[in-house]
Amino acid sequence: MQVLTVNIHKGYDVFNTRYVLHGLREAVREVGSDIVFLQEVDGGTSATAAQYEFLADQIWPQHAYGRNAVAEGLNHGNAILSRYPVLHNENHDLSIPGFEPRGMLHCVLDVPGHGPEMHVMCAHLGLRESHRRQQLEKICDIVGKHVPDGAPLVVAGDFNDWRLKADGLLAPSGLNEVFRLAHGQHARSFPSRWPLLRLDRIYVRDVAYAAPVPLARQPWDRLSDHAPLAADIALEAAA
Repeated sequence: MQVLTVNIHKGYDVFNTRYVLHGLREAVREVGSDIVFLQEVDGGTSATAAQYEFLADQIWPQHAYGRNAVAEGLNHGNAILSRYPVLHNENHDLSIPGFEPRGMLHCVLDVPGHGPEMHVMCAHLGLRESHRRQQLEKICDIVGKHVPDGAPLVVAGDFNDWRLKADGLLAPSGLNEVFRLAHGQHARSFPSRWPLLRLDRIYVRDVAYAAPVPLARQPWDRLSDHAPLAADIALEAAA
C-alpha cells in the first residue's frame, strides 16, 4: 500500500492568497495513495461542505475527521482518507491549556489478507518545543494504551519538529521514521517552494517493509506551505 501525508493549509496556497482546494484534490488523486493523512482541514459548517469529504469523493470510500479547533463558527482539524474499512476512530486531545488546540486522529483499519488490524494516526503538533515534548510523550502513552503489540502502526503528519527532537522522544513507542531509515535524515518539507525545515514525518512500527516514495515538487509548491510526503508500506500476510 502507499500512504501520503500533507498539511493542506485549509485549502489556501503558500501565500494564503488563493483558494486552491480543487487543485489539491487533483494532486492528491494523481498520487493515488491508499491512505491519506491530512492536517489543517476545514471541517465545514451547516452551510459549507467539509474539505475532507470533497477530497475523498468517489476515491476513498472511508474517511474520518478529528476536530481540533473552533473559532467564529469555523472548525479545523485532521482527517484520514482510506481505501480500507475504518472499524473505529477516535480523536485524541494533545492540546496544551491556554494555547492553540492540537490533536491526533486515530483510526483502526481492516486491511484484507493481513493479520492484525492496522492502526493509523494523523498528528499536528505545536510550535513550541516544550509543547511538542509533552505532546510526543502523550503520543507514546496513546500508542502504549491503544495499539496492541504486533499490530501494524503508521503515525504521520506535521510534527513541527524543526529541532529534530521527536525521534528520541518517540523511541519508547518503537516508532521509526521512514525517510530517516532510508536516507539517514528526515525529508525537507517546509516551506514547500524552497524546503529547508524537516517538519513532516511518516513513522512506522511492526510493518514488513517501508520506503519513501519520491514526489515531484510541482504542483505541490503552489498548493500549500508544506510539501507532501509519501511512502510504500507492506504488511505481514495473514497466517
